[in-house]
Amino acid sequence: MGLATTGERAGQQHLAHVVFIAGAAAIGGFLFGYDSSNINGAVLGIQQHFHVGAGVTGLTVSSALIGSAVGAWFGGLLSDRIGRIRTMQLAAVLFLISAVGAMFPFSVWDLAIWRVVGGIAIGVASVIGPAYIAEVAPPAYRGRLASLQQLAIVLGIGVSALVNWVVKDLAPAGADGSHDLNGSLGGIEAWQWMLGAAAIPAIVYLVLASVIPESPHYLLSIGKTAKARKVLAEVESGDVDAKLEDIRRGLRVEKRSKIRDLVGGRFGLLPIVWVGIALAVFQQFVGINVIFYYSDTLWHSVGQNTDSLLISMVSPVINIIGTFIAIAFIDRVGRKPLLLIGSVGMAIGLGVAAIAFGNAATVNGELSLPGAWGPVALVFANLFVISFALSWGVILWVMLGEMFPLRIRSAALAIGTAANWVANWAVTVSFPSMAAWNLSTTYWIYTAFAVLSIPFALKFVRETKGTALEDVA
Repeated sequence: MGLATTGERAGQQHLAHVVFIAGAAAIGGFLFGYDSSNINGAVLGIQQHFHVGAGVTGLTVSSALIGSAVGAWFGGLLSDRIGRIRTMQLAAVLFLISAVGAMFPFSVWDLAIWRVVGGIAIGVASVIGPAYIAEVAPPAYRGRLASLQQLAIVLGIGVSALVNWVVKDLAPAGADGSHDLNGSLGGIEAWQWMLGAAAIPAIVYLVLASVIPESPHYLLSIGKTAKARKVLAEVESGDVDAKLEDIRRGLRVEKRSKIRDLVGGRFGLLPIVWVGIALAVFQQFVGINVIFYYSDTLWHSVGQNTDSLLISMVSPVINIIGTFIAIAFIDRVGRKPLLLIGSVGMAIGLGVAAIAFGNAATVNGELSLPGAWGPVALVFANLFVISFALSWGVILWVMLGEMFPLRIRSAALAIGTAANWVANWAVTVSFPSMAAWNLSTTYWIYTAFAVLSIPFALKFVRETKGTALEDVA
C-alpha cells in the first residue's frame, strides 16, 4: 500500500511538472493568437492616423502573415540547429521587438515591417510549440497536452479582444460620443497601446522559455545523453533507459525529409501532399481570419458603431467554446465527421451572413443593416465561428501532424503550414478592397469555399483516428 501510494505521488509529480512545461511552451501559441489578432481593434485608428485607404490597410494587416510563412518554413530547421529552447527564446525576443516597434511607428510602412518581424515569431511559434510538447509529453497524456497549443491560440485571440476593448474604453470620447482610437492616452494614441500590449506576454514567454528543460529528443541528437536522461526522469516514470532507446530508434527512422522527397504523381507532388495543401488552403479560404482581424471594422462598417469592438469580443469567446468541443470529441467521433459537420455549419453561417450584408443600406454615406438584419448577421457570423472552431480550426493541425508517412512528414508539414499562412495572407490582404467593392459578394465567395470543402473532405480526406504514426502509408 505504501509503495503504491509513493508511486502514485511520483506519477502525479511527474504529470504536474510536464503540465507546467507544456503550458510554458504553449505561451508561444498564446502569442501566436494574440499577436495575429490584436491588429483588429487598431485598424480604424491606423487608417485615420496615417490617412490610408483599404488597399494599404490590407497590406499592413496582412504583412505579419508573410513573416509567418517564413517563420513556419524555417522554424523546424532552426530548432534542429540550435535547440527547441533557444528557438523559443528567439521567438519571444522577436515578439517583444515587434510589439515595441509597432507601438511607435514612424509611418505605415515601418509598422508593416514590425508586423513582419512579429509574423516571423508567430510562424516559429506555430511549429516549435507543438513539436516540443509532443517530445516531452508522456504518451498517455500527449493528445491532451498537445491540445494546449490550440487552446492557447484561441485564448490569445480572446485576451487580445478584451485588451483592445479595455483600451478603447479608456480612450477619450470623440465628437459623436464614441471613444476615439486616435485620442491621446498617456501621451500616445489609444491604438498604439493595443499593439504595444503584446510586449507583456512576450516577456512572460521569454522568462518561462528560460526555465523549462530542453527536449530530450534534441539532447540525444547532439549526444548529451546524461542531460536527456535527467529530463526524462523528471517528466516520466518507468524505465528511463528503455525510453532513451525508443527515442534513439525514432531519431534513426525519422530523418529530416527534404522537398525532393515530396516529388511524384501526375501534378508534381505526391497526392497526399496535395491533400495536405488543400486542407490548409480550405481552412483559410472560408474567411475565418476576416472575423479575427477585421471584425471591429466589419461591424462598424455596417452600422454597429457604438459597440463594434465589444461585439468583436463575442467571436473569440465562441471560438474558445468550439475548441473545447473539438478537444472533447476529436478522438471519439473522429477527424473526418467533425470536418463535415463543421463545413455544413460554416456554409449555413456564411450564406445567411452574406444575405444579411446584401440587405445593407447606405445612410449618410455609410452602410447600415436595417431592422433585424444586424442581429441576424451577428448570430450567423458566430455560427460560422463555432462551426469552424469545433472542426477545421483544430483538425487541420492535428491531421497535418499525423496524415503523412514518416519518411516525408517534416517536409510535408512545412509545405502544409506555409500554404496555410500564404492562404491566410491572400484572404487578409484582399478583404478590405473586396468588402469596399461588395461585402455581400465577398461573403458569398467564402460560402462557396465552405460548400466545396464538403465533397473535398468526403472524397480525399482519410480518417486517421486511432492510427499509429508508424502505420501511416
